[in-house]
Amino acid sequence: MTLQQEIVGNAMQMAVVNLTPGQTVYCEAGKFLFKTANVSMETRLSGPDRGGRDQAGQGGGGMGGMLRQAMGTAMQVGQRALAGESLAFQYFTSTSGEGTVGFAGVLPGEMRALELTGNRAWFAEKDAFVAAESTVDFGIAFQGGRTGMSGGEGFILEKFTGTGTVIICGAGNFIDLNPADFGGRIEVDTGCIVAFEEGIEYGVQRIGGLNRQGLMNAVFGGEGLSLATLEGNGRVILQSLTIEGLANALKKAQGGDKQGPTGGLFSTHAG
Repeated sequence: MTLQQEIVGNAMQMAVVNLTPGQTVYCEAGKFLFKTANVSMETRLSGPDRGGRDQAGQGGGGMGGMLRQAMGTAMQVGQRALAGESLAFQYFTSTSGEGTVGFAGVLPGEMRALELTGNRAWFAEKDAFVAAESTVDFGIAFQGGRTGMSGGEGFILEKFTGTGTVIICGAGNFIDLNPADFGGRIEVDTGCIVAFEEGIEYGVQRIGGLNRQGLMNAVFGGEGLSLATLEGNGRVILQSLTIEGLANALKKAQGGDKQGPTGGLFSTHAG
């Protein structure tokens, strides 16, 4: 059953989800806003399986089954900790009649509901996940050391598989693109990527060579040394506001801007 949801608001959107009796939706800790009294809330360390039941609650299998479940949960938690994600999920289930739950991101910007059919997974940047049906699996995808180290971003991605609705968020406004409409390849600021479909090849490339213009781009251009590349045929969602750009603007407004006149390579990330 498709999740009944509505995304409302402008500068800071929120998702209002209507649950049918017995239906469950889960979110990353910290993304919950409100719920009706007939919706139960439970915090768990484990993610759901594709059957819609939480892995920690399956039981069965005696001590061996319990040990496998414990090890699986520990692996999930370890991956999320390594990725800097929330260690726990919050689960919401309508216990009697129809219920309502509200969710939101943590930055001013848009939200988007993606429908997974089981044919293609979706990948998203860190912290993009807001909520999903219990039939959607949340995982962590590691892009590989070379790509991550050279790009500074994108080494660790959120991965969504299964069937059902997943809600993501980003900063600023969204734009939907398909690299196939632009010769098969687009190059973007590494902080502008929100999500993309499976089948899109993600990479990072250096801006220019080690020459005068390449150094000018890196030092004064505001992009540092690298750009993200997206190739293939599939949906890509970009955002108009980067977290680093927002952090630098806030620091500047508070008189604490350390970026200086050069920007780019010598800019200071907010910690």
